[in-house]
Amino acid sequence: MTIKGKACIAGAFEHPLRKAEHHSVAQLHAECARGALADAGLSIKDVDAYFCAGDVPGLGPLSMLDYLGLRVKHLDTTETGGSSYLVHVAHAAQAIATGKCNVALITLAGKPRTDPSMAKPREYGAASPDAAFEQPFGMNTLAGYALVARRHMYEHGTTAEQLAWIKVAASTHAQHNPYAMLRQLVTVEDVINSPLVANPLHRLDCCVVSDGGGALVVTRPEIARSLARPVVSVLGAGEAVRGVYSSWEDLLVTGAAQSGAQAFTEAGVKPSDIQYASIYDSFTITVLLQLEDLGFCPKGEGGRFVQDGNLISGVGRLPFNTDGGGLCNNHPANRGGITKVIEAVRQLRGEAHPNVQVPGCEIALAQGMGGNLGARHGSATLILGRN
Repeated sequence: MTIKGKACIAGAFEHPLRKAEHHSVAQLHAECARGALADAGLSIKDVDAYFCAGDVPGLGPLSMLDYLGLRVKHLDTTETGGSSYLVHVAHAAQAIATGKCNVALITLAGKPRTDPSMAKPREYGAASPDAAFEQPFGMNTLAGYALVARRHMYEHGTTAEQLAWIKVAASTHAQHNPYAMLRQLVTVEDVINSPLVANPLHRLDCCVVSDGGGALVVTRPEIARSLARPVVSVLGAGEAVRGVYSSWEDLLVTGAAQSGAQAFTEAGVKPSDIQYASIYDSFTITVLLQLEDLGFCPKGEGGRFVQDGNLISGVGRLPFNTDGGGLCNNHPANRGGITKVIEAVRQLRGEAHPNVQVPGCEIALAQGMGGNLGARHGSATLILGRN
């Protein structure tokens, strides 16, 4: 069964705080939920399904359902890191299509900037099957992504200057976002002259660390059409998990190759039909690999594709992350998936900042990634359309 046209994103909200010193994580979730429902024109009593991932405090949905005062008949706690929230949109659409629910609420929130315990990479402990094989040798988030970047440079001649163009595009957009953490326009030289953090990645190749969060409301199409907001339909979705031992044919092939193909097939569109793309940007190399695997350019040509402003709205052929993305805007809970969907919704509604709005945007893509490209990761792709 397809979910094409079976569900709509009726509400979207991004928390304005980037430093939430006086908020609890639960409070951030609640404020995001309230904001998304207000955006949709619905109330907490309309919600009959709740979706969350590992960023929620307490005992997952048990704690949050009680805290939010929700009474639901369907819930989902799928955890694939930063891609979880795109998976949640797809699963919500599936649940709606099969009659399990009518109005699904998805929330994300976290405080890694103000709470040092949340800023550290998650410690899975000795029980994790990969720990004994990787942790003694120093595999961590930075090392994994640097490994992939160095391999792409070795195999395809990609340069640090080409990767820097991704940050330049993000900063070009972020200067128009009053809430973005990094609003200063940067140059290629600024990026490559910033300190190395894990060769070949520089400090400005990395995303920001922020507090905050976001929420989405997914509904039946007839409910969405009855509301005052522009209707954004879910046209296609895909999800994948890639690991070292189970599905790793090539270090430079991400899960986006699988999840993207599924989403494009279900939506009945191709990469050339996409007018705007929200691409997960934990690091610049993350963007480059996903662009290749989603089919926006051939494998190995990502460096040439992103250079010279090709990702800048109004300049290049593929506007991306017009809110500044994780590289410049925010990366709440060290997970940037939900904000990718939120900005895609803004573009389709025509509500992005006028300086970055894609004229007549009708088809958009949101791509999420979670985990570590150098080890194991999850990927999720959504194709969204304006009715």
